Amino acid sequence: MKQIPKLGCACEKPPLNHTDFRSSVLGTDHTNGRNAEVSILQCRLCQRIWIHYLLEWEHFSNSGRWYRGIVSKKERPTITPENTIDYLESLEWYLYGGSFFNSSGMMGEGKINLG
Repeated sequence: MKQIPKLGCACEKPPLNHTDFRSSVLGTDHTNGRNAEVSILQCRLCQRIWIHYLLEWEHFSNSGRWYRGIVSKKERPTITPENTIDYLESLEWYLYGGSFFNSSGMMGEGKINLG
């Protein structure tokens, strides 16, 4: 399990504001037909890098869910859309939320619910 220190920054405390991050698209995870959008975010305040995994089935209401975890600069080049879920599950903690959970964000750990 990868230890992730908490700094007390706003990027750790949902609800999150998209204007607090710089964002770039990493790609799409097509594993098992998920077609999840994967992005790299960098907090404008503390400069930490986050991996963001967004999954939604448009034909099912309330299916939207997202997961977000901190990535070190050293590990960032090893992250791909296809291994993002494994990476997030290896973290001590991550953030998650969305319409599926009826939440703007909570802290989680361990196995990720992909439905």
